[in-house]
Amino acid sequence: MLSFCCALLLFIAVLPNPLKYYGWLRGIVSLGAILVMIKNFTVGYWVILFGLILILFNPVWPIHFYMKLPWVPIDIVTGILFLVEIFIKKPMREISEPVSKETIIIEEAKTYQRDRIL
Repeated sequence: MLSFCCALLLFIAVLPNPLKYYGWLRGIVSLGAILVMIKNFTVGYWVILFGLILILFNPVWPIHFYMKLPWVPIDIVTGILFLVEIFIKKPMREISEPVSKETIIIEEAKTYQRDRIL
């Protein structure tokens, strides 16, 4: 849900907004990137992509381009990445059937004449 909100806010950021909106946007997108990284910590490319998003949108040490024009494609691509993260099919774990006692076949140890010790 937070990924969808981040995507929506990033698409709204393309429009003219007050300066405070972009401050809040940085905080929310950073939080969303952290949560996506935690959720997908086993998938390396998601961690790298959203790590870069976290660096770009961090509210502590903000990166300023001083113009809106460079931020427009960044906002659109980042919003698309949040949407892709939502809708991509995650590999499902295979559920193995429980093994019952009837299905376990215990093979008896075979003995051969040549293996006997006299």
